[in-house]
Amino acid sequence: MAPVRLRSIVPMFGGATSYVETLDAILEYVDEQHPTTDELVGWHRGRFARVSSRNSIMRRVDYLEDVGFLTANNGVWMLGSEGNRYAADCSTETLLEIMCRRNVGLRSLLYALSVGPMTIDEIGCQQLDTHPELGWNPENPDMALQRVNWLRSLELVQKDSDQYTLTDEGRQFTDTAVETWAETATSAASNTTDPMTAGTYETTVEARAIDPEFRATALARFDQTCPVSGVDHPGLLDVAHVLSWRDYPEHRADLSNVLALSKTHHAAFDRELFTIDQKYRLQVNPDFDTESDLLQRTILNRAGEQLPVPDGAINTSYVAKHNAALEWV
Repeated sequence: MAPVRLRSIVPMFGGATSYVETLDAILEYVDEQHPTTDELVGWHRGRFARVSSRNSIMRRVDYLEDVGFLTANNGVWMLGSEGNRYAADCSTETLLEIMCRRNVGLRSLLYALSVGPMTIDEIGCQQLDTHPELGWNPENPDMALQRVNWLRSLELVQKDSDQYTLTDEGRQFTDTAVETWAETATSAASNTTDPMTAGTYETTVEARAIDPEFRATALARFDQTCPVSGVDHPGLLDVAHVLSWRDYPEHRADLSNVLALSKTHHAAFDRELFTIDQKYRLQVNPDFDTESDLLQRTILNRAGEQLPVPDGAINTSYVAKHNAALEWV
């Protein structure tokens, strides 16, 4: 069974970019000393200036226990399963895998930042739009800040003035994550009580699967609605690539290369029955003929109509390149 994914991410003491350093120190101390709770609280008080509240310390300890870094046994603290796994190599790759697997929203934030810089308010909106189950107060930036600071500590995100951007390491992660984490989609779908939600649906066009957080992030950019058909149920939507998955692997994880389309309209797009131009107008293959009322109403009768695609959602140079390969455009 897949582990429970946490909606709340807790910051570590030591500063916005020192979470990993603090985590390493805690795990080293616990592994060597097997402290009681009182001893662990005392260690925190001695290690960090202006840290005295037991409740504040235990909130962080409880979070580390929830993630699996720590576990309590017979009154003493020891490394948990994830703590042992991370302590074996202390690699960024292992820690990132643990944090992304156990916490909702980290990967979707990295995907969103791959499109361009974001302020903390924009990050908060992105997280709530993509993962409404997070349920925090949109007026409070603390939850968004905790997420971005974990990613800063992992050296995947950097701060530039009031905006946050991906580092080279962060971009390398997003380039491969859409496929690396695809198995999460299968695992999550098999364990969910609602297989029709945006975050757990497995894309099956051409027998491929994508990271469910990439899918959820892409659908959120289109307000969970297919701009061609108007279908607005996330379980009936696909992530369609403008530059094809097969021919352009370098753009598989590029959010500006995807459309949210209903399953039927995704199939029609991939079969070159329609396309869009650089002004987001619907262009229909002149050889496309159908008796379907649905396809006539949503495609044939809308030829030349500008679709409600959000500004900047798609890289228009990708659209031009896609259309250049179509003989009928």
